Amino acid sequence: MKQGIFADASSAVAAAREAQARYAKLRLGERDRILAALRQALAAEAETLAGMTVTETGMGSIPDKVTKIKKAALYTTGVEDLPTEAFTGDYGMTLYELSPYGVVGAAHPCTNPCATIISNTISLLAGGNAVVHCPHARAAGVSKYLVSLIDRVIEGVCGISNLVVAVEKCTLDVCLEVLMHPDVDLIVCTGGWPLLRCAAGAGKRLIGAGPSNPVAMVDETADMDLAARDILAGISFDNNLMCTSEKNIVVTEDGAGAFIDALRKNGAYYMDKPEEISRLKKLVLTSEHVMNKKLEGKSAVHILEALGINTAADIKAIIVPVLYTCPLEDPLLLNELLMPVVPILRVPTFDAMLEAAVEIEQRCRHTATIHTAILERMNQAAKELQTSIFVKNGSSLHGIGFDSDEKCSFTIANVTGEGFTSTRTFTRRRRCYSRDGFSIR
Repeated sequence: MKQGIFADASSAVAAAREAQARYAKLRLGERDRILAALRQALAAEAETLAGMTVTETGMGSIPDKVTKIKKAALYTTGVEDLPTEAFTGDYGMTLYELSPYGVVGAAHPCTNPCATIISNTISLLAGGNAVVHCPHARAAGVSKYLVSLIDRVIEGVCGISNLVVAVEKCTLDVCLEVLMHPDVDLIVCTGGWPLLRCAAGAGKRLIGAGPSNPVAMVDETADMDLAARDILAGISFDNNLMCTSEKNIVVTEDGAGAFIDALRKNGAYYMDKPEEISRLKKLVLTSEHVMNKKLEGKSAVHILEALGINTAADIKAIIVPVLYTCPLEDPLLLNELLMPVVPILRVPTFDAMLEAAVEIEQRCRHTATIHTAILERMNQAAKELQTSIFVKNGSSLHGIGFDSDEKCSFTIANVTGEGFTSTRTFTRRRRCYSRDGFSIR
């Protein structure tokens, strides 16, 4: 069996607890040295990991997965995200510091397996924790390869093995056994409602990243060409597998014509023939009006070819007009489609746009974007939607730190409220009081 991979949940948790006890004795500088080695090693393996992921899951784009993996390795927060707070006065000093939970059980999706594992691992280790990873069964092979690689790098730097581990059998039952284990101190869960509800029943601290249905709003004042390019960048990246990527578009009637022209110019296939739309819905939705998983993470060209539609090889997304009803009824709007098939809804006014956006987003409070030149509309939408990530006049990719030197995260804890997670998210805030001392003013 590979290093860091155990036959059962109890063995994995026990090994991680022993490793964490040793790791907790290291200084922050030593943690930082371990993370630096990990970042370098994982970035170097990006192409291998991306290729393995696409081969195993059948989803996404290798170049985009390479980008995600490198971003996760190089731009996830480390020990610099552990601030110390101190308050002094006539009667003493109060100190607040961030300490590890201990052993963390982390459940991951099949859509972004490597980037999520890498991002969470770096932040969890920076916070002083050990982690037992619970990969999705559809990405079990590459996930276990990655966990073993991480554990080898850590052991090579500090001599501690089993700080990052997983279980050989990647099933839901094994995952729940890990999350419910009495020696697991914190749960980090990225998944659907059934898994999150089970995790919430474990009776311990939960950081939960749940379902989303991100909506992009475009009004008549927007820079249409920029809005089209930004939205298509988010939709097409890794074939729209990201939980933050634009899954729906709402546009005001006065801006719709120019915006649709801009979408077409920038690489969208605008599907305006009723017969094509009907066939598309039958292809991408099941009889229960939910996503056809066989097309999850497939490219726009692949989906068009499945419909018998020949088009340019550089088509980025399929944009589908849907009917405006009150309440909204079209299943394309109300289901998160993890593929570059995105409905577009034309509405008469900005107020109608905002009302529709809230209905589409379904109070997941995950991600939304808006394209407008009116500041008040930006503020109004941000307040009304209350999403963890809100991007104004930019791509959803900007919301998680892409296209810049900003820090990134691949766990957006919309369910439990932490939002964009970082090292400090995975730590305990502790208060220490010292009486009659350390005030030198």
